Amino acid sequence: MKFEKMLGEYNNCLVVGIDNVGSLQMQKVRIALRGKAVMIMGKNTLMRMIIKEVAVANPKLEVLLQFVRGNIGLVFTNDDLKKVRNVIVEFKTPAAAKSGTTAPTDVFVPAGPTGMDPGQTGFFQALNIPTKIVKGAVEIINEVHLIKAGDKVTSSAVALLGKLNIQPFFYGIKVSTCYEAGSVYPSEILDITEADLFAKFFNGVSKLTALSLAARVPNALTLPIYLANGFRKLLALSQSTSYKFKEAEDFFAKGAAAAKAPAAAAAAAPAAAAGKDAKGGKDAGKDAKGGKGKADEKPKKEEAPPADEDEDALGGGGLDMFG
Repeated sequence: MKFEKMLGEYNNCLVVGIDNVGSLQMQKVRIALRGKAVMIMGKNTLMRMIIKEVAVANPKLEVLLQFVRGNIGLVFTNDDLKKVRNVIVEFKTPAAAKSGTTAPTDVFVPAGPTGMDPGQTGFFQALNIPTKIVKGAVEIINEVHLIKAGDKVTSSAVALLGKLNIQPFFYGIKVSTCYEAGSVYPSEILDITEADLFAKFFNGVSKLTALSLAARVPNALTLPIYLANGFRKLLALSQSTSYKFKEAEDFFAKGAAAAKAPAAAAAAAPAAAAGKDAKGGKDAGKDAKGGKGKADEKPKKEEAPPADEDEDALGGGGLDMFG
């Protein structure tokens, strides 16, 4: 049988749930998985029987029996499980809410106009949704958390979402469990990165180090800290006394060099600024020297306009004649 062949040919398997998934969506997933994985669907009793038969030669397959329950399928692959999982969950379709089903996610009704006439206000009051009438239409005042994830969808909530033309849910194939060469683990493990592993490891190392220091237990974690603390004490003694040793001299020499570097940079900054100002003053002097000819020229005396002969005859002007 094909299923028996898959169990012997592939080392890895994904257990997927196909609730609320249509045939067209399943076909799209199968097409996307070509060359990477094979999806097998069938009766659970028949699949369990075949797994038991194959498990005689390969006992590692027995762990799959506990997951062959409900509306599930098996995706066999020898490729990277995370890549296959990402291809499967990529295909999602929007769907309207159905009365009596369990909500997979939270559903919120946004605030704003609904386009419904004022006669529908009683419908909103039954659902405890605050509304107001604006320009002859019902408007929701605040965003409403209509359905919580995991709750049963009520008929009134379905009616409201239908009137507002809201499709709140997205249904697709869900990957629940991974089987890898005899090991079984939840699909969430696939999302753990190398950085997450390093972070968890070093978090444990830091806690173990703190515990060892508090208990005064010398080990590979606390020994570097003890040596560093001892070296600091030796440096303090060397600095306060005349006793010197090579490591202390090297340490103090590096510290002095590091202290001089900022001081030298701070001293160089005013000198550079002064040189820049001097250069600017020199340029200003050149400009002053270049403009010396015009600046030093004495202003010529304005020549008085020739006196009118009539004014001379009258003694210097008409006003003076009557003074």
